[in-house]
Amino acid sequence: MKARPKIAIIGAGWAGLAAAVELAGQADLTLFEAGREPGGRARRLNSGDSLLDNGQHILIGAYRDCLQLMRRVGVDEAKAMLRLPLVWQRQGGMRMQCPRWPAPLHVLAGLLTASGIGWRDKWQLARALQGLRWQGWRLAQDITVAEWLTAQRQSAHLVEQFWRPMVLSALNTPLELASMQILATTLRDSLGGRRADSDLLLPRSDLTALFPGPALDWLREQGLQWRAGVRVAQIHPAEQGVVVDGEPFDAAIVAVAPYHAAELLQEPQLQSQIKAFHYWPIYTAYLRYDADINMPVPMTGLQGGTLDWLFDRQALSGERGLLAAVISAPPPAVRNLDRASLLDRVQADVEVLLPALNGLVPLERQLIVEKRATFASGVGLTRPHCRSRVQSVYLAGDWLCPEYPATLEGAVRSGLTAARQLMQDLPSSRVAGR
Repeated sequence: MKARPKIAIIGAGWAGLAAAVELAGQADLTLFEAGREPGGRARRLNSGDSLLDNGQHILIGAYRDCLQLMRRVGVDEAKAMLRLPLVWQRQGGMRMQCPRWPAPLHVLAGLLTASGIGWRDKWQLARALQGLRWQGWRLAQDITVAEWLTAQRQSAHLVEQFWRPMVLSALNTPLELASMQILATTLRDSLGGRRADSDLLLPRSDLTALFPGPALDWLREQGLQWRAGVRVAQIHPAEQGVVVDGEPFDAAIVAVAPYHAAELLQEPQLQSQIKAFHYWPIYTAYLRYDADINMPVPMTGLQGGTLDWLFDRQALSGERGLLAAVISAPPPAVRNLDRASLLDRVQADVEVLLPALNGLVPLERQLIVEKRATFASGVGLTRPHCRSRVQSVYLAGDWLCPEYPATLEGAVRSGLTAARQLMQDLPSSRVAGR
């Protein structure tokens, strides 16, 4: 009977966990994580009895690999997430709700009944989306979203009402810098897919319970060794396989942020590629009131406000009076504010959206700043291959998924790709200790 390969996975974010789940049953796995909890940039914070996350994430129906992995480790989608047909509601701006009709009629019906934009803008938006569909969602040459919008004659009003908030939400990159090809791929897999692909999936639980926690529990039942609070310092190729902090393995998957991967592997070409990466922050402000929240939908925006989107965490997770406000790729005017001033501005936005809270002092205000929440989805960004130039070392992370921006689905896909490539490359005779 052949011994199973011994594999190290460095990083217990969604990419590393996806790789581990894919390899379970095929290899003896050791999962290293510098922190104490799994989940990376999409996890629960250790904040007493509260279920605050380190950022407010949503999924969409097109995230098939995420949803499949959740089911595999025992997560019930219907209990874990609230599924809504695509709804776009921004107070003082555009409002659109797509019915449960077959694609693409659901988008057309939602657009025809949308408010906040005129018929000319509706026509121009529909024409631009249909043009992308006819092109197979591929551009002859990548350009910025702003350049593409100009070429498509999208009005300034439509840009501010729809395109700008949508690009910030999807790519966390200002549209003046964002890659139109990456946006087109995102649109292909959401608005351009099946009707259910454009559904919004809003977590009903904290992010750790959504996937990382159940995945780790499932993996440990499969025999995975969990090494929390261990920051790997060195990875070196061996005669056969690789050595991780002095311990031999047949192969390793490095599933960490790009700048950490470059520092850990010290591989010149990878370091050169990663120098081209830039990053944008995401701010999440939590406000808790001694009052019941009554939002018409669990997710709504405010046109012209400081916050981009406000989430009703009471409706989603049951925490009374809790709201989460998200600011994607905040401009310098927001980044330069001190925390108290920024929270004051978010609170003022909340009072515009929810007048019943006007004059109430929040019981708690907390600002979570992820300074390098995502890489910038810029034009011409080259993604490294999952097979690194270091012998027996593979890479995973949302930054390696060639078509997607920084998303949970991109992270999961990269982990699956790395795991499958590793098993394909690994000689059947190469096992640790031989």
